Amino acid sequence: MPAIELPVADVVAVRRRTRVGALLATGTLACALAAARRGRRRVSRPLFARWYGVLARRAERGEIGRRRQALLTQASGRVLDIGAGTGEAFKHVPGTATVLVALEPDPAMLRQAADRLGDGEAPAALVQGRSERLPFATATFDTVVACLVLCTVGDLAFTVAELHRVLRPGGRLLLMEHVRASDEALAQCQDLVERPWGWLHGGCHPNRRTLEAIEAAGFRLGPLERYGFPVLPHVQGVAVRT
Repeated sequence: MPAIELPVADVVAVRRRTRVGALLATGTLACALAAARRGRRRVSRPLFARWYGVLARRAERGEIGRRRQALLTQASGRVLDIGAGTGEAFKHVPGTATVLVALEPDPAMLRQAADRLGDGEAPAALVQGRSERLPFATATFDTVVACLVLCTVGDLAFTVAELHRVLRPGGRLLLMEHVRASDEALAQCQDLVERPWGWLHGGCHPNRRTLEAIEAAGFRLGPLERYGFPVLPHVQGVAVRT
């Protein structure tokens, strides 16, 4: 398998394993143009990152951690984790992954995530960047992981289009997201609380039509588990890149 190349200026940390470290060769990716770097906002929120890290660690001990672990058993090959946060997912990436690339826009989050790179079985790298403009070539990855992140991206349509682009045909998008309620009364409540909810939860939009956006980008949704943890409607499952 050819070595995966990462844009040097954006690589924050790399963990390699002997004999498989070549999978994470640093270099200049063909599509990592200077324009992408200029367009990326480097926003650091150290207080939010610290608070988020505490909540994430607690959540990992409960249902979210169990669900994330079950979802990531399906990850294989070259894996991209978007919105990696403080790296709580790294320990769940199985040995079927040949490499893990974790993308996160917030430097404060990345500093915490760097300490978790050794938690998983696959060689791993952290990259600072935004999901709306991924600095990777087309059809680079076999698996993309999106856990509780599509609600916070700046542009949902651009993000899912980029995920479709960087996945190989037949590649899988592993989802664990909260979505807009199918019940209209609850959906209207989501609309009402969207702004204050976002202030408290790092720009989260609780009312996004995430599944519709994924299908519009060219994914085929597989069977999805729907559940209400803790309050908002959630979905978990796989979408296939067609």
